[in-house]
Amino acid sequence: MKLCIAEKPSVAKEIAQIIGAKSRRDGYFEGNGYQVSWTFGHLCTLKEPHDYTARWKYWNINELPMIPTRFGIKVIDDEGVQKQFSTLESLIQKADAIINCGDAGQEGELIQRWVLTKARNQAPVKRLWISSLTEEAIREGFDKLMESSEFDKLYEAGSARAIGDWLLGMNATRLYTLKFGQNKQVLSIGRVQTPTLALIVNRQLEIENFKPEPFWEIKTIYREATFSSTSGRFMEKEKAAKVLLEISDKELFIDKIGKRNSKEHPPRLFDLTSLQVECNRKFNLSADETLRTIQSLYEKKVTTYPRVDTTFLSDDIYKKVPATLKNLKGYEEFTQPILAAGKIRKSKKVFDNKKITDHHAIIPTGVSRIDLSDAERKVYDLVTKRFIAAFYPDCEIANTTVEAHVEQHQFKATGKQILKPGWRVVFLNDKKGAQSEDNILPPFTQGEHGPHQPDLQEKQTQPPNYYTEATLLRAMETAGKNMDDDELRELMKENGIGRPSTRANIIETLFRRRYIRKERKRLVATPTGVDLINTIENDLLKSAELTGQWERKLRQIESGELEIAQFMADLKNMVTEVIWQVKNSRKKEITILEDEASKAKEKTKAKGEKKASSKPAKDLLCPRCQKGKLLKGKSAWGCSEWNNGCHFKIPFKLFDKKLTDKQIEALANKGKTPLIKGFTYEGLKIDGRLLLQEDQSIKLHPQLKEDPVCPKCNEGKILKGKTAWGCSNFKSGCNFRLSFEI
Repeated sequence: MKLCIAEKPSVAKEIAQIIGAKSRRDGYFEGNGYQVSWTFGHLCTLKEPHDYTARWKYWNINELPMIPTRFGIKVIDDEGVQKQFSTLESLIQKADAIINCGDAGQEGELIQRWVLTKARNQAPVKRLWISSLTEEAIREGFDKLMESSEFDKLYEAGSARAIGDWLLGMNATRLYTLKFGQNKQVLSIGRVQTPTLALIVNRQLEIENFKPEPFWEIKTIYREATFSSTSGRFMEKEKAAKVLLEISDKELFIDKIGKRNSKEHPPRLFDLTSLQVECNRKFNLSADETLRTIQSLYEKKVTTYPRVDTTFLSDDIYKKVPATLKNLKGYEEFTQPILAAGKIRKSKKVFDNKKITDHHAIIPTGVSRIDLSDAERKVYDLVTKRFIAAFYPDCEIANTTVEAHVEQHQFKATGKQILKPGWRVVFLNDKKGAQSEDNILPPFTQGEHGPHQPDLQEKQTQPPNYYTEATLLRAMETAGKNMDDDELRELMKENGIGRPSTRANIIETLFRRRYIRKERKRLVATPTGVDLINTIENDLLKSAELTGQWERKLRQIESGELEIAQFMADLKNMVTEVIWQVKNSRKKEITILEDEASKAKEKTKAKGEKKASSKPAKDLLCPRCQKGKLLKGKSAWGCSEWNNGCHFKIPFKLFDKKLTDKQIEALANKGKTPLIKGFTYEGLKIDGRLLLQEDQSIKLHPQLKEDPVCPKCNEGKILKGKTAWGCSNFKSGCNFRLSFEI
């Protein structure tokens, strides 16, 4: 019997259906010579300090550094996790062969290897390595199963990352808490989170210490075009005023007109970071929200594997492009011109095998789904249009420079004119993404002259901007180096801090630790965050550049250029150096923020009341792990066992409808809600019930009023079919469809 192990129940179900393992068992599927089971993400974790020795159970600065002679793993202390591991362990020990079907990345490899190690696997292991979850990709992957040994270096890099984070995090957190925490707060230190916090703090201090200086600029308007003085900024008002006086009532003469035609290439395809940046800028989605959304799109088979750090495609994808474009429903006006043109453009800025490691850029698969949420539709649209635009011609532009003079003073105006829009037509209808013909200059003739309208403008030098999630992600990607150029940014990625898949969680961790807060889009460090960074003297802990060098070493382990033993030796030396330095430093005061939530909890506890902001009327048991309680977060109810691997959530709002506490209570306890009115889907107002599925996903079972008007064509009526509602106008081309289960 061959055992396939996927990372999630939903993925296991997809694989089982495709390979014929259709009989459901307790914790796995079976059939056609296969068993298909799953993990819930991490089932195993590194042992905690007290698992090695009783001395490390208590926080004692004299026991630092804690460096185990050999690191061990254990099953996470969670009833649901342990039950599933027990099932897997039994299946693994009886299996003739194992097929690792975990997520095709470093973290996915680590999750699976730890389970196989803990279960004492002796069977040979193959690796399923795919970039999308479509049936075609899964079948192709099973036809080309790879040897597990080909991914040993990937596992070594993942293991080194986990151990490195344990060594630095456990030791430095205890160290700074005991030295500076005043017995009030745990001061969390992390290999990536601390230099990320330092980026925010340093930028904030730069802004706070900035002293604006006034300056003056002279501009003049001639034939609706703005000309600027080539003298630039005047630091003294008197000198600027003198020039203004000299050019007033005098004519402006056009001296020279320069026009240079050039081309703009289509924007690069998305990697995870650039997608998170774009979603934050356009939709104000956090990095974590974007990651969860694109992960959901991947699991719904409509986009490829998301946790990638390349913007390129491999050459073998090129032959699949026509079929993908043809299958992109709703984008025919953009795809038809490409398909009708015959041979599809193949650019080195899109296809480059040398720029591909484990996966290619994020692109649509061509699979069509109508059950996408509003956020999913927005993100899918970004990915799809970026993919389509890659095969359009370059945009042809004319950059125009006009030189002029008034008396002895020189002026210049610059502008851009779009000659052929090329790929820009794909984005013309985007509300925020529209790239219009900005700063178009009127036609000028050399030697012409006439009156103008000069103006003296007083301005001030400006400090740098606060970080937003978008700009912080870019700074993490380039280890704090300010890079706007895509080519340079690609070169810097090896030295970035964190990985694309972990950066969103790092930012969320800084929020949870109350080291930073959000003011509109700005990320602002709290007094605790500022004091913590100012207290850390060792640059190895807080320098983005130095941390980026550590990230590069992890990549070198993955590529086989560096031995893991050397990395671990360097890391242990670093931890020892940090411990010695802090132990011998003088004590400083760190501002500890009062935990208002804790104070409120104490007050309500004293009065015998329940705290309404953290739970509904009753304690709700988590439906997934059956151990944790559901707690109220910023945007969803989540399991209290989050840190132990249970990531169950119920969002506050589904299908544009805010849920009440009673509705959430019914969903968690009974697995379904009463009838709820006012959901929105595809522009249609619908009523329905939310149901909790076997894999703990939440589905909407809609109920429609009699014969509502179709929201797509606004002509037909919505009629009930065998598996879905559809438009009565389907014969005339309206393809609106609403499944009985969304």
